[in-house]
Amino acid sequence: MAGLIEARLEALDLELPEAKPPIGSYVPFVHTNGQLFISGQLPMKDGAMAIKGQLGGNVTLEDGQAAARLCAMNVLAQAKLALGDLDRITQLVRLSGFVCAAPDFGDHPKVINGASDLLADILGDKGRHTRIAVGCSSLPLNAAVEIDAIFAID
Repeated sequence: MAGLIEARLEALDLELPEAKPPIGSYVPFVHTNGQLFISGQLPMKDGAMAIKGQLGGNVTLEDGQAAARLCAMNVLAQAKLALGDLDRITQLVRLSGFVCAAPDFGDHPKVINGASDLLADILGDKGRHTRIAVGCSSLPLNAAVEIDAIFAID
């Protein structure tokens, strides 16, 4: 039987992607002392980078928000792989969002809202979190957005 979080995913007509292995010398997650740390996730879909480039350049705010949502789904896919059951999540503690942005772009929070809002929809009150939204000049594989997360788990 699917848990509550997976039932919410289904109700939202969302399907978790397959958790992908890291692209560098790191692990995709670590759980310790009641916390699950998820490494940075990119807006990958079907094995390819779905949204590339720079906000304020060739990437629109709406596409940046879509990229953040893809990153959030990839975060949850890693959490599912790590925990086996997403209902072990007791709280999303921290979300860190990195936005590849042109120097004059200032809507980083609006971009990362794509992930924050989706995770709140999926996790309910457990999805309310602290957050940073940071701009940078480039990200791995020319991704538009990268997101990592820290969860409290049982």
